[in-house]
Amino acid sequence: MGRKRNNFYMRSLFLLALGIFGLLQYNNFNYLDSRDNVLGDAVTNDSDDAILAMVPATLHKYLTPHSRNHSASGAGVLNGAALLLNASSPGAATASTISFDVYHPPNITEIKRQIVRYNDMQMVLNEDVFGPLQNDSVIIVVQVHTRITYLRHLIVSLAQARDISKVLLVFSHDYYDDDINDLVQQIDFCKVMQIFYPYSIQTHPNEYPGVDPNDCPRNIKKEQALITNCNNAMYPDLYGHYREAKFTQTKHHWIWKANRVFNELEVTRYHTGLVLFLEEDHYVAEDFLYLLAMMQQRTKDLCPQCNVLSLGTYLKTFNYYTYHSKTNKKSYASSLISTNSLLGYNRNNNRNSVQLAVSSSYSSSSSAQSPPPSKVYVGDTSDNQRASDSSSRRGNLINTVTATATATAATSDTSNNEQSSHSSSKNGAQTWNYHVLPSLYSVYQKVEVMPWVSSKHNMGFAFNRTTWSNIRKCARHFCTYDDYNWDWSLQHVSQQCLRRKLHAMIVKGPRVFHIGECGVHHKNKNCESNQVISKVQHVLRIARNSHQLFPRSLTLTVPSLMKKSKLRKGNGGWGDMRDHELCLNMTLATR
Repeated sequence: MGRKRNNFYMRSLFLLALGIFGLLQYNNFNYLDSRDNVLGDAVTNDSDDAILAMVPATLHKYLTPHSRNHSASGAGVLNGAALLLNASSPGAATASTISFDVYHPPNITEIKRQIVRYNDMQMVLNEDVFGPLQNDSVIIVVQVHTRITYLRHLIVSLAQARDISKVLLVFSHDYYDDDINDLVQQIDFCKVMQIFYPYSIQTHPNEYPGVDPNDCPRNIKKEQALITNCNNAMYPDLYGHYREAKFTQTKHHWIWKANRVFNELEVTRYHTGLVLFLEEDHYVAEDFLYLLAMMQQRTKDLCPQCNVLSLGTYLKTFNYYTYHSKTNKKSYASSLISTNSLLGYNRNNNRNSVQLAVSSSYSSSSSAQSPPPSKVYVGDTSDNQRASDSSSRRGNLINTVTATATATAATSDTSNNEQSSHSSSKNGAQTWNYHVLPSLYSVYQKVEVMPWVSSKHNMGFAFNRTTWSNIRKCARHFCTYDDYNWDWSLQHVSQQCLRRKLHAMIVKGPRVFHIGECGVHHKNKNCESNQVISKVQHVLRIARNSHQLFPRSLTLTVPSLMKKSKLRKGNGGWGDMRDHELCLNMTLATR
């Protein structure tokens, strides 16, 4: 009788546990359905009003352009991009409803004069409010071209960061534009400085380093070039093509601004802290400075060999997984407990493409482990990578929030080096379907250590004067490497010249995001879409609400196995001896 009674109790307990488990699963799926409707609307709502609602009212001034009646040439400054909230917002003024003098953009002579004036003055705005730059403070250098809409959102994100008042924010321009200058000069949350690249296409439209009328066309054969005696006939790149100024300018600008900040500005003469490199179409999390300081403090014990800190990382190649919440719950539930179920988008290293992806589960080495909390993975999709690396990697994460996305994804391509020299291809369409699961409070942030790789760690990275001095000593390797990309050239420097190669500590949950959908290498039908901006805002809001920002400590994780970086040919576009000479001259210290 006792044995039967015990069996009865055991069966009862088992059935009770099974019933509780089933009830929890039922409630969990109902939770997903209810959150799906709410959050799906929030994510897909990328209207101006919705984006403004995610921004504190005091920062709306950075998103609202001043009324200015541009002439035809003035409008061209923005490369055809529509300004956010310019005429679409209620009450916005247009040229037809307000009367004022016609704006005349400055001519080239005036632009050159203003550039010389700015660069000579070296004025630091707001220094009287925030005090002089401390030697160990962070300097943020933003490379700016013409995409003012993205720049507005970068400024808004910077304004919301903790400790931003302590930094020096340097904007390095290769295009002089009054609208951009007005925007930068109204920043009031930190010290601000503007520097202007003096050898731009804008200021040299009909001569080198712009496009000289006698320059050799890109695709002309060398034999024909020698017959026509065009300027650079002797120096095609390693694929037989001649220089294109619009591609060479970015590499020139990068090395110029780095040298300018470290070796020429008076305000940085004694600076020993970190210099963080951003671009106009980046977006930062509010704890990016907090995390950067924490990473810097932990380098001695976590990674003594690290000389680069990276806050923005890219996704590589993932399996696509399609889930529809109301029709495929069973498949979705199984994906949560699968140790190999990953979701993401193909990343082929185009810095000017869409950059957001999400995932439902994190791959683990042991299939016997219990299901981990779900994560949000953030990366980018891309049309074509100039010399793509096809190895698969796990994604970047802001811990514990989002689950799945429905995606029709861009196809990956395997471009050879010649195709990657000044080329682009079509990009697939993506659709999004968010599900948010309850998350656990996380008190640590994962980082990993690996050699600096141009295609993975070129966004939101920082180093100090010591690292720069070593790079500058290798200027000839940088300036003569036949690749028009500054990041691939920097990797070549690390592999071929530096005694202490570039090693990076990379945060697994990125704090710098790429919001630019269009740029030099990638043209989209709607270059000023708010979609990606809205998604990044939403992801950061979830991370904030689930206490994923401002971690208490860092933990070092072992990165997945990486193939050893092979020495490779450059992507071309940099065979002209004039580019080599100009680049080398810009690495000379003038202070």
